[in-house]
Amino acid sequence: MKAYLFRRLLQIIPTLLGITFITFLIIQLAPGNPATLKLQMAAQGELGERGISEQIIEQTKQLYGLDKPVPVQYLLWVKRVFTFDFGTSYKDHRNVWDKIAERLPVTLQLNLISIFLVYLIAIPCGVYSATRPESVPDRLITLFFFFLYSLPSFWVAVLLIMLFGGGDFWDLFPVYGISSVGAENLPFWRWVADRAWHLILPVVCLTYGGLAYLSRLTRANMLEVIREDYVRTARAKGLSERVVIFKHAFRNALLPIVTLLAFLLPSMFGGSVIIESIFSIPGMGQLGFEAVLSRDYPVIMAITTISALLTLAGLLISDILYAALDPRIKLG
Repeated sequence: MKAYLFRRLLQIIPTLLGITFITFLIIQLAPGNPATLKLQMAAQGELGERGISEQIIEQTKQLYGLDKPVPVQYLLWVKRVFTFDFGTSYKDHRNVWDKIAERLPVTLQLNLISIFLVYLIAIPCGVYSATRPESVPDRLITLFFFFLYSLPSFWVAVLLIMLFGGGDFWDLFPVYGISSVGAENLPFWRWVADRAWHLILPVVCLTYGGLAYLSRLTRANMLEVIREDYVRTARAKGLSERVVIFKHAFRNALLPIVTLLAFLLPSMFGGSVIIESIFSIPGMGQLGFEAVLSRDYPVIMAITTISALLTLAGLLISDILYAALDPRIKLG
């Protein structure tokens, strides 16, 4: 196990460098840069006289190191990253870590609640459908979840705002931000209630789409496992159906589901651009979207690098859980 983990950790380093280099190259090849954006601001009269455009471009390139060759820029960036320094934002000259630290707790709250609800609802429904294949409940669950899966999240968000956010019908939930004005002065439990009240509609929009995929994946895995010889043997030994399903079948059906862990960690970090924008939630998705629009290279690279690192860590955790769930798998 230790030798395997050591080899995998060594593999992460070149993989991460390759991902960051490709991302860095794509960003550099994309049209526009911070210098041209400042020139546009100058043309609008926001940075002084309009006749200093060339001077602004040169000063901005020197300030951000954009006057150096791309390989040199990348090496300088890698050198800073090894000291856990992602630099300062081109947009507001704030430390990138500080900006991420502000937005990450909000995104984690949204995604942790959403992922918990998806697993809490989808896995039991998938197991229930697998134990009653082609029955009326199985067909109804499948039809309902796929109906939800077909609904675009932005359309559902707008519809919920119209129905429950004071649009044309009921004014039950807030549709802006994650807290009421002055919520930080409330007692703890009232603050928690206020935060939960604000998160209901965004969490619904983030949750319903994953129910169909996870429930069908659980159902398919359970149906495959239930037909195995050892399950029939367990039933022949007189074990109760509950023990057969949850002790013998369900544990082995979890193996493909564990693979999803590789994508849960980066999704929790990256956030949802659409939902955070519609509900004006200051999360990681909104931060990344704003960074792309403003060509804020340090923020873009920080988000990409951390997401890639979390994906690689998720793959490693998945392999370890495989071995824990199935003793036949050896990490050799």
